[in-house]
This record gives sequence, structure tokens and C-alpha cells, in this order.
Amino acid sequence: MNKRVLIIDDEPAIRRNLTFGLTQEGYACTACPDGISAIHEFNNALAKGQSYDYLIIDIFMPDIDGMKILTVIKSQFPDLPVLVITGFGDDSLKASALAEHNTGYLEKPFEISDLVQALGALAPGRTSGAGVAMPDAEPAPGRESVSAYLTIRITDAARSMEIFNELCHMEGVATCDAVRGDMDIIVLTQAASEENIRAIFDRVKAIVGIEVASLSSVERPKLDRDVNSFIEIYKKAVKYSPSQRMAERKGTTSYIIADIDKNAIQQIFTTVFFVNEVIFLDVIDGGAKLVGMITDSQATGKASRVMEKLAKIDGVLRVREAKVIKMLDA
Repeated sequence: MNKRVLIIDDEPAIRRNLTFGLTQEGYACTACPDGISAIHEFNNALAKGQSYDYLIIDIFMPDIDGMKILTVIKSQFPDLPVLVITGFGDDSLKASALAEHNTGYLEKPFEISDLVQALGALAPGRTSGAGVAMPDAEPAPGRESVSAYLTIRITDAARSMEIFNELCHMEGVATCDAVRGDMDIIVLTQAASEENIRAIFDRVKAIVGIEVASLSSVERPKLDRDVNSFIEIYKKAVKYSPSQRMAERKGTTSYIIADIDKNAIQQIFTTVFFVNEVIFLDVIDGGAKLVGMITDSQATGKASRVMEKLAKIDGVLRVREAKVIKMLDA
């Protein structure tokens, strides 16, 4: 039986050349142009009882970085042979790829003979039903708390610090950040019910010297089951560890508020979520708006480049930045 290979690369010419060349060498190939389509293909194959013997994956793709796909797939199928290919690699990227079990690395351009040799150097393995189970796409009833964002303008500047401290220590306030932008403070509230959120809103609204500009409940993004499961695995494996998120928040950070075409929310949410500098991302206003935080802790000016990148995503209508002011560190 021919060995089955899944190819993930955003360049049509490379997908065609790899598929043709490997087919000539006796492999059976399926090629995907991006991460989302590859996620669907993986899960469709599993549902049909089919398996893949190899994965060939490019690093730089329009939606999900190849290393992130590699992390999730390896958490499910640690023995699957994976060959990472790239035309823009460096020593750090190569080391990260090779650190994964049974993973090879090949720089473009290369010949099909080089590709076959690199695949042959990997230990046999395959995807199968023995992989780690995908988590449920929907949470069990009552498992999650309710969250909402409040945006606040200060009308009494003389009480700014007093107001900020009162909000920070208010029961039900998860995070409280002073910002520069269209608003002065962004508060994330958490409670057991919408009724409790409304009670927090009423307490905040009663504070003298402020105007509550908006209250927006956090919603689950409308993603299909496969993509949502992939993101849940990634959150647990990499991105959403509490220690990492707190460490990133200590650097220079900004909120991003993006108005989007809610009909394109899956592509937009997935693309933005997997931007390296995005610490977290939430959906509000019926899927018409995203709220997240980006970090600029590693390189000055990186935040502006991220903003430019987000603004170019199809379906993103407007992106605004609210830079966090380190009030308690001043």
C-alpha cells in the first residue's frame, strides 16, 4: 500500500510539484493550502478510519503558523513523521523544529530526491484512532463563568488614581487597565451569571467621576468543531498557560479592538489568535468585534507592525489600539 502524505503549503506551485513528484515516487498525496483546511482534512480522515504516514508542512502560512500546527498534531500523534520545509528558515527555527520527536527539517529549494531521502530518514509512524482525543467543542453546562468588558471614561481627572484603585479592588473585576485611546479604563469582569455581571455594572456606574461607555459580554466565537477543538488543544499546550500570560502582560502591552465582518469570523479569529504577539482574544457584540491584547515586550515598534498586519486581513473593517498605562508601576 502506498504511504499516505499530507502536504500543507500555501504556494500552489509547490503543492503541485510536491504532489506530482511524490506520486511518481509511489506516495499517495493530499495537499492543503492553509492550516484550517489541513485541520479539516486530518479530522475527516480520522472519521473515515484513514491514516496518514507522513506530514510535510511549511512554516509560514496565511492563517496558522506551521510550528503551531506541528505542536498540536504532535500532541495528538507524537510518533507521526513530520518534515518541516521552509524558504525563510534560520538556526533558531531549525532547532525548534528538530526538538520535536521524529521531525525533520528541509530548506527550500530542494529536489524531490532530497525530499524522499528526508522522509526516509524519519522513523515510521502514522495517525490513527490511538491519538489523543479531541476535546469537546462545547463546554459542559455550568463549567464556564460569564465575562464582560466595561469601557470607562473618567470625567473627574482629579480622582483618576482613586477611581482606578477602587475598580481594581472591586469584587468581580478580573483585570483593570488604564489605557490611552478612545477610553480611559478597560475592565474585564467575571461572574457566575449575567445577573451578577449586571450587578457589577451597576456598582461601577455608581462610582462618582466616571462614565461607562459600554458593556459587552464575551461570547464564544462561532467556529466549526474541528477548528474550535484545535484551538482548545493549543491553548492547553502552549498559549494559555497562566504563567506565560502573566509574564507577557508585564511587558509593554496594548488592547486591540477590531471591527470585523461577522460572516468571516472563523478565518479572522483564527488568523488573529495565532499571531505570536497576541496574548488573548475575545469576541463581543454578536461576533462583530474582537478584543484582545498584544505585547511589545520583545522589540520596540512590534505592536505597530502587528496592527498593520491585522488591518490587512480580509474581513477586518477597522483596528484600534488602546495602549496600556502602567498605573501601579508609576
